[in-house]
Amino acid sequence: MDLQLQGKKALVMASSQGLGKAIAAELVKEGADVMLSSRSDDKLRSVQQELVKLGSGEVEYYAADITIPHEVEGLIRYTADTFGQIDILVNNGGGPPSGTFESFTDEDWENAFRLNLLSYVRTIRCALPHMKEKGGHIVNVTSTSIKQPIPGLILSNTFRTGVAGMTKTLSQELAQYGILVNSVAPGRIATDRIRKLDENRAKEQGITVEQFRELSQKEIPLGRYGQPEEFAKAVAFLLSGANSYITGSMLMIDGGLVEAL
Repeated sequence: MDLQLQGKKALVMASSQGLGKAIAAELVKEGADVMLSSRSDDKLRSVQQELVKLGSGEVEYYAADITIPHEVEGLIRYTADTFGQIDILVNNGGGPPSGTFESFTDEDWENAFRLNLLSYVRTIRCALPHMKEKGGHIVNVTSTSIKQPIPGLILSNTFRTGVAGMTKTLSQELAQYGILVNSVAPGRIATDRIRKLDENRAKEQGITVEQFRELSQKEIPLGRYGQPEEFAKAVAFLLSGANSYITGSMLMIDGGLVEAL
């Protein structure tokens, strides 16, 4: 299948590692020009050198803290100036810390709000003027918690569902401009984030990480954690020209883990 991504201009947030990096790599393989972004200039430079070898797409980077408004504005401006336009926006951010309701302060809640919801709002707001004329695709990376709350992740459960609500609303508001807006919800994908969560939960239960992971994988119908590359292929389709009629959807990429309809 031709994904019609050759020459498309994409901005992928939090793309120096994990799911963001995997998405960026898949887009480059398909011929898209990709702007990488995260807070670490050194990590971005290293990833750029790695990804530019994967395909014909141009790979650039811009270090920015997405919780700071003027840095988001600078990132969008640099992307538009470098590529001439923005066809694709992938919103992504590190997951908030684990814990229960009573373990978090006002500052914890405010930090999670800025990182996992408000940053998405700001990035979309800044990118829209560069997307309205020709249309495009926006994908917001969330979590399976938008369908089924995850114990011990109340911050994620709260703000990821906010992103899901915004996604559905934006899909209706932006359809007139030919902009398709979707959310993707990763389940247990083998990233550093999941490894750290597994370590924390294993410690809480007094078992080894290996024992916890074995129990965790038994809860997944496919019997294993997903790989970042598997996740990225599904996202690439939603971002591509091959997807011309899916908008406002919340795609579970979880191996069947979520039982909710």
